[in-house]
Amino acid sequence: MRVRKSARDRKTEITRAALALAFELGPERVTTGLIADRLGLTQPAIYKHFSTKEDIWRAATDILCDAIADNIAGAATEPRPDARLRKLVSGRLRLLQNYHALREIMGMRDPDGAQTALRSQVLNSMAGFRQAMAGAIGEACADGTYRTDIEPGDCATLIFGVVQGLVLRLLRFRDTGDLVKDGERLLDLQLSLIAGPGER
Repeated sequence: MRVRKSARDRKTEITRAALALAFELGPERVTTGLIADRLGLTQPAIYKHFSTKEDIWRAATDILCDAIADNIAGAATEPRPDARLRKLVSGRLRLLQNYHALREIMGMRDPDGAQTALRSQVLNSMAGFRQAMAGAIGEACADGTYRTDIEPGDCATLIFGVVQGLVLRLLRFRDTGDLVKDGERLLDLQLSLIAGPGER
């Protein structure tokens, strides 16, 4: 006997299907018909839960931005700034592993309608992530864990660049690989270059 899903579970399923298709095809090519086909539903069944496709994108925005905010909040519980930085980056890598569409959405060219709002909200959330990274690096410089002659914002940009390089691999080759493992290995290499005298 087929179990009927709750409205909440069905909405989550629809939203996640939209995000998966956004990675596979590009956000601008996602239609309610494709979402329905992916889930074995009819289009009217989709519209029962979302009045418009824009509503689906708004729900997708909430999922992604909540995940980014949870990552920042979770890392903030770490008392040591270097541990906080590692947790931020590892969390970001896990987000990309779990939500491949995240980078696809951020890299959209000439998005329109709800996709513009989606991209803007995600980018605003990512700005908070970069600020948290720079803050952790600054504190680690102040306590001697990292070198004192580096600019925290520049260092955050370099680390962010490594993450983005992995994301470009994901987009170019559709190779999801093990982003967390690869990213943490590269992060170790980068952080060894900025370690303070007592940490080498």
